[in-house]
Order: sequence, then structure tokens, then C-alpha cells
Amino acid sequence: MKILLLDDDPFVLKLLGRQLANLGLTDVVSHEQPHQALALLEEDIAGIDLVFCDLQMPLMDGVEFVRHLARIGYGGGLVLISGEDNRVLHTVQKLARGHSLDVYGFLRKPVSPELLRSLLNAAFARTARAPRVPPKVYAPAELQRAIAGGELVNFYQPKVDVLSGELAGVETLVRWQHPQDGLVFPDQFIATAEQHGLIDRLTLAVLTDALAQARRWRDSGVDLHVAVNVSMDNLAALEFPDIVVQAVLAAKVPLTSLVLEVTESRLMKDPLASLEILTRLRLKHIGLSIDDFGTGHSSLVQLRDIPFHELKVDRGFVHGAGKDSSLRAIFEASLGMAQQLGMKTVAEGVEDLDDWHFLRTSSCDLAQGYFIGRPMPAADLPAWMAEWEERRGALVAVCP
Repeated sequence: MKILLLDDDPFVLKLLGRQLANLGLTDVVSHEQPHQALALLEEDIAGIDLVFCDLQMPLMDGVEFVRHLARIGYGGGLVLISGEDNRVLHTVQKLARGHSLDVYGFLRKPVSPELLRSLLNAAFARTARAPRVPPKVYAPAELQRAIAGGELVNFYQPKVDVLSGELAGVETLVRWQHPQDGLVFPDQFIATAEQHGLIDRLTLAVLTDALAQARRWRDSGVDLHVAVNVSMDNLAALEFPDIVVQAVLAAKVPLTSLVLEVTESRLMKDPLASLEILTRLRLKHIGLSIDDFGTGHSSLVQLRDIPFHELKVDRGFVHGAGKDSSLRAIFEASLGMAQQLGMKTVAEGVEDLDDWHFLRTSSCDLAQGYFIGRPMPAADLPAWMAEWEERRGALVAVCP
């Protein structure tokens, strides 16, 4: 591995070079001038595997250097180094990834040998895995056949009460059991459904199956709220509330047990019609949840105008919030607004024990994420419930 170090401070270059040598990385070239570093890369762009770049440089700052890396098509790894605050570092990291650069992470000055080793070990382990195959795009006719043929299957991700740890409900997540390709995730077919007028049929298939499963759970003594995601395109049909109510009544479950999760990832085609549809659903006592709050077009305007009863805080503001003051401030502000509006709150993206402990100190109502349970077929829920019951005691034993 050949490494390029870029920093206007010769002492930093010498120290970082020595730290890399201690890790067995000795093929290192150092530059104090960004233009010289760019010239080297442009001459042999495939010859440099990893770049360490300072952000605060007088002739060309790190943000501009990142832009030039993208311009010349640099395909190696990138580590950002700076003494700036974490918010600046996070922003530059996001910017670089937006340019499709492979950012290993960032290091604060003075660079800690332990953190350097940890960052590189994690990055090398990640890049050693098999390259990800680009997702396949399916034709509308094939998706239409799948919907009609019952190839769509529902997975369910548990939501638990933060204080008691008790199972409160599930979120329904559709998958496509493709006869040749196996299990296909929704990011490979939902956009096709929306673009080709298939989303209403797809949503109805998911909803009908979820409600039938809710009925089976109730018959076995498990009373759960079941959430189903709806597209903004579903909210263009004025008859949508009546279709939903008919499906609920046919399944013989209470209207109050259904929650529709709305993610406004794009603007409404007809805001007035959507507002009418959502209001009618609430009048029928069907729950409405604003999903991924704080991202896309899900914002304060929707909280003001639409009678949501639940707010789901996006995972980007939950995971790591216990250690990041910026994330924590956004998370707590979201909870505060929701509670003043009389809304329940759900934290998405609870990935580890630290996230769970952080939530336990907050006023959040419900939580979901891989730490609690991954999406699973309905048949796997009883086994998860037994396993979760064993974990729950320890997780809620300590008072928040």
C-alpha cells in the first residue's frame, strides 16, 4: 500500500509517517503543498492507495482538495485530519462521500496511535470484503406479475417500549421472494412501482397481508400495533381511506391497531388532496406516523399541517447520539416538539447498547433497531420474543 500524506506542518508529517511505520506501512510520500500532491496524483492516480489530508491549509484548504480528488477520479481511500470541531469534520466527511470518495474516517490532531490503528484496521477489514454488486433494476411487467402472483412477503421489525422493554408493535417491511434472484429488498422495486402506476396494488397487497397477520397474532394472544409504510403516491387517490378501512374491517382487527407510516421523501403532487386523505384516516382512528423525521421533506410544516399522532426520529439522529452533542441536541429537540404536540415518539436505528442506554435517559416512548431485533418473517417472531424476554430484564433493570 502506497500512502500520500498532505499537511502544511512538517512536524505533523514526520510524526504521522513514524506512526504508520510502526504499523508496518512504510511506503509513504509526504507533501506540504496541496498542488504538489495533486500533481503526483494526476501523474499516477492508480499508484496512491490511501491519502491522509489536513483540512486547514493556507494555499488550498481540505474541502477544495477533496473536490479536486473527485475531479481527477481518485479511487483510493481517504482519511481526513484536523484540529477543527467534530461538526466541521463530519460535514467534510459527508461532502467527500457525496463525491463518491471512499472515506475511511477522520482523525483529530494530535493523532492518537491507537485511534489510527483502529481506523485503519476497520477500513481494511471493510475493503477486504467482496465488492457489492450493483442492485438489479426490475421491469414493471415483472413486478406486476410478482404482485399478482403473491411473491411479495412481509417481514416485521419489533418496536419496544423504552421504559419497560415490552413489545409494543411491529413495522411491516416488504420483500420480494423472487423465483430466480432470491430475496429482493424494496430499494430495488418500490421506485419502479411508483413510476409505473403499480404502487397502489403493491401497498394493498402489503397491507392486506399485514392485517391478516395481525389477526393471527391477536388470536394467539399477542395484541400488537402493526405499522405499514405508504407512498406519497398512495395519498393521491381520494378513495384511499375507504380502501384502508375496508381492508381493516375484513381482517377483523381494530382500526386503532393500524399505523400508516408516511415518509415524505419528495414533495406532494397534490398537497390539498393528501391533506384531505390523511385527515380522513385520522378521523377513522387509524394511526399516522411521520417517518424519518428531519430528512427529506419531513419537516415542521408537516407537523403543523397534518394530524400525525406519532413521530419517528430518523436513525441518523439516534445512533451515536449519546456521544455526539450535535445529534443529541437534534434528537432532544425533536422529542420536545412531538411531546408538546401530544405525539408519541419512536427512535429508529438503535444499533448498540450505548444507543439503548442513551434512550433510557430520554423521554422517548418507543425504540426499534438491530440491537432490539432485525426485520424477520412472522414465523420467527415467537422465537425473538422468547430471546428478547431473556435480555429485557437486564436492559431495564437500571433505572434511567
